[in-house]
Amino acid sequence: MNVVKPYLVRTIAALALAFSFGGSVIAQEVKIGVVNIQQLMEQAPQARVAMEALDQEFQPRQREIIARTNEFQEMTEKVQRDLAVMGETERRNAEKELRDLQREVTRLQNEFREDLNLRRNEELGTLNRSLLKEVQDYAQAQGYDLVVGDGVLFASTAVNITENVLRAMEANFQAAGN
Repeated sequence: MNVVKPYLVRTIAALALAFSFGGSVIAQEVKIGVVNIQQLMEQAPQARVAMEALDQEFQPRQREIIARTNEFQEMTEKVQRDLAVMGETERRNAEKELRDLQREVTRLQNEFREDLNLRRNEELGTLNRSLLKEVQDYAQAQGYDLVVGDGVLFASTAVNITENVLRAMEANFQAAGN
């Protein structure tokens, strides 16, 4: 009971304070908007350009991995074909070479995946900061008092400004000469 009383007193005091100042806030219209950040990340031209740049950056390594994988498969088929006519030493050498090539392909794939994930996370972080800046600029230019992003369970079309922000981002992207 003692724990409830101080909490109840503070809550009542906060509500009384809010109502005492509430008259001026209620008389003033508050402009609120909701933005779907995930939709912006998927549809913004800046995101498309960033992902295309990543593809270009990692394409040579991906081709190398494909070439080494094909080399491994061809070597495996050759060894299996020639296994019956190989001597013991030749067979051991071929198996060792296959294991080494398989390890190299696995290592290349793992390094590629790790490097790609790191770069993708860097690009997504940069893109996320850029998107948030664009949303803030749009909100300020349009006179919004509050713009909410993640964690919204429902927003009517009247307050959802995602498409407007996306159009502004596209215009800014084109104006920047991209």
